[in-house]
Amino acid sequence: MRMIRELFSFTLYLTVLVTVLWTCAALWIDGPAARPLAGLFVAGYVVLTAIILVRFRPVTRSAMLYAVPFAVVLGWWLSIAPSNERDWQPEVARLASARVEGDIVTLDNVRDFEYRSDTDFTERWETRSYDLSKIEGVDLFISHWGSPLIAHTFVSWDFDGGPPLTISIETRKEKGESYSAVRGFFRHFELYYVVSTEDDVARVRTNFRDENVYLYRLRGDPEKARALLLDYLKSVNALHNSPAWYNALVHNCTTSIRQHVKHVVPAPWDWRVLVNGYLDEAGYEHGTINNTMSFDELRRRSHINERAKAAGPSEFSERIRDGLPARPD
Repeated sequence: MRMIRELFSFTLYLTVLVTVLWTCAALWIDGPAARPLAGLFVAGYVVLTAIILVRFRPVTRSAMLYAVPFAVVLGWWLSIAPSNERDWQPEVARLASARVEGDIVTLDNVRDFEYRSDTDFTERWETRSYDLSKIEGVDLFISHWGSPLIAHTFVSWDFDGGPPLTISIETRKEKGESYSAVRGFFRHFELYYVVSTEDDVARVRTNFRDENVYLYRLRGDPEKARALLLDYLKSVNALHNSPAWYNALVHNCTTSIRQHVKHVVPAPWDWRVLVNGYLDEAGYEHGTINNTMSFDELRRRSHINERAKAAGPSEFSERIRDGLPARPD
């Protein structure tokens, strides 16, 4: 019995510790812009928590009292509303929207920037139409920009006789902001769907950011690919009308892809959805990408940087697919 009580107390205090750390981070990151005021809130919350835990006994009573200030902060944090009205960086300044009429989808604000460097570019926002009956399949890009554990993932639809359409789920950053993995866990960045050409969203990564980019053809028939695109476009239109928060844990580039896929086909959970630098390994094991050769050989042939840097803008999508392993049946 004593061991059970001690285990209960340990679990309770561990929960308090984790929530205190989260609350302090939330107050600091999403609280007042004035750092002294944010620091005062953090310090006050820590002092209040310490008084409750030291002053009140038994442990269950102190935990119940602690739950009150935690609930207040949590309620405040959940009430923070996202916005579409900020001073955005030019790459995310416009929101895409879609109109579907039969087999034809018309997209406004398709991004097709001409890059000279990562920060020097000519803006091009276009209205483009795509014939859904011409979809041949879906491809997955995995772009490594730092730790091998984490990557950025985005998808591209192949059209017979036309250029691919690419959608990358990212953070919508304001001018002067840069991405922060820590801030991504809080209510700091709005969610943004980059509806783009491959010559924009893929080429900027291979040619100017020096990220290691891999391209894999995904298993699936054209009807499923069409259904997946239409599901994506529902979210594109939803964000155009009502903004949402990005979250690095539950609403990021890869977890959002999985949610869209689940609306079309079963998508079993795999821990590599979170550690997405290994997502291609998961795809290889599950047969969603080509596994008729060794994984090392597949990865070597799927690395597109050399072909991307040799390609001209008008031939980018074609050249990066030279020698690419076939789409699995």
